[in-house]
Amino acid sequence: MATRVSQDKVSPLPSQHGAESITSGAQLNRRRRRKSSILGSDPRGDTGAPALSTLFNERSLHNKSELSGLAARQKRPPSIFKRWKSISLRHTWLNPLIICLTVVAIYLANPSPSNPVYPALFVSYPIPRSDNADPTEPIQYGKGRKDFVFVAFYTIFLSFTREFITQRFLRPLAIHWGIKSRGKQARIMEQAYTAMYFVILGPFGLYVMSKSDVWYFNVDAMYEGFPHKTNTGLFKGYYLFQAAYWAQQAIVMLLMLEKPRKDFRELVAHHVITLSLIWLSYRFHFTKIGLPVFVTHDISDFFLATSIVLNKIDSPITIPFFITFIGNWVYLRHYQNIRILLSMFPLHSLLPEHINAHISHTYSILMVAINPFIITVTKISPATGALILRVLHDPWPESKFASIGPFELNWETQQYKAPISQWIAFGLLSGLQALNLFWLGLVLRSLWRIVRTFGKETVDERSECDSDEEYPAETAKQSKI
Repeated sequence: MATRVSQDKVSPLPSQHGAESITSGAQLNRRRRRKSSILGSDPRGDTGAPALSTLFNERSLHNKSELSGLAARQKRPPSIFKRWKSISLRHTWLNPLIICLTVVAIYLANPSPSNPVYPALFVSYPIPRSDNADPTEPIQYGKGRKDFVFVAFYTIFLSFTREFITQRFLRPLAIHWGIKSRGKQARIMEQAYTAMYFVILGPFGLYVMSKSDVWYFNVDAMYEGFPHKTNTGLFKGYYLFQAAYWAQQAIVMLLMLEKPRKDFRELVAHHVITLSLIWLSYRFHFTKIGLPVFVTHDISDFFLATSIVLNKIDSPITIPFFITFIGNWVYLRHYQNIRILLSMFPLHSLLPEHINAHISHTYSILMVAINPFIITVTKISPATGALILRVLHDPWPESKFASIGPFELNWETQQYKAPISQWIAFGLLSGLQALNLFWLGLVLRSLWRIVRTFGKETVDERSECDSDEEYPAETAKQSKI
């Protein structure tokens, strides 16, 4: 009997029943890993910039085996700098907090506009009211170099809020929801913070727009009274704060500390175009065009980020909310932005005159060729025939960008609404629209898979950085910072 027991203990091969259990368990595990979420893959968009905390947590610095090996080789206690570096990597919000508290403390020592840190906390260049001005009208603010200080400070401030909220609130919340995968935790933390930011800035942007003459996406008002050299304090603060947000997003993303997503190049292009539009629109007085563009993207970004979070936690409202997100995206990012694009489409000055002359000759020959078709359509439907003739024969009108207000380049009067700015603005907004159409195609593909499988999608087409790689249990404990 003892011999039999010892043989069982040293038997190198599992029993047939144990092998079947292992095989069936492996098959079940494979089947479970195929279905990662209700939507199968996260909706793509411009909310993919990571937080520093989610980047550093994936580096080898957090591998306990390497840390133990490093400690064994270390002959003397680490220096103060190394200790501070270690603390800063674990608590990525600490250094931004210290900088922000230092600036606030300096201001509180002398809370007045003469304080050197005043431009970092408040908008600068107020323009005093004239004697006959309406006292109920808000004070206007100009532009200058101190605005860079404002953007720089709030870039640091947003770095603190992002890191602190993701580490101290969102990671414990993800663990509370039962998310064990560090990949999923990082994705939820990043997208939940994005949703929190835009649930505030989206309605706030609508409020700022309601206080201006561009409400509700009034295209004509974007060009009337140009150049718009000044803005209200509310308008200017909102615009510069948004610039700080996108600057912070771009800095973290361009550190290249994360695995690139499938659409990483598109995401980089989006941030480059966005920052270019923000800077150029502010410098050359096109902020009344930039404000509606901000609003359309902020609100749709909230729905995008929330859809990703609901998808990660397998919420029962994921699919209805996802469909709502698509409708919101199409209306704001495409319908409203295409309206703005068409208002600046350079139709009148599309080509030089000598090229237009050759095109006109070719066009007249084409009209003779299709004239029988137009006559046939007119006989069947006179209204349709008249519409075709009007479209084909009437001259293209000038765009609102060119026809409303002055249209010339004058550096002395800061009149920048001219052909060159028209082409630049149209090109950048067209690039932004192309990226939005690219992401819309990915979103509609996800929707088609949901419809095709009646909501039982199991195919996962995530990129490598979105994979839900399971980390060892020792590493998972580090999430409780």
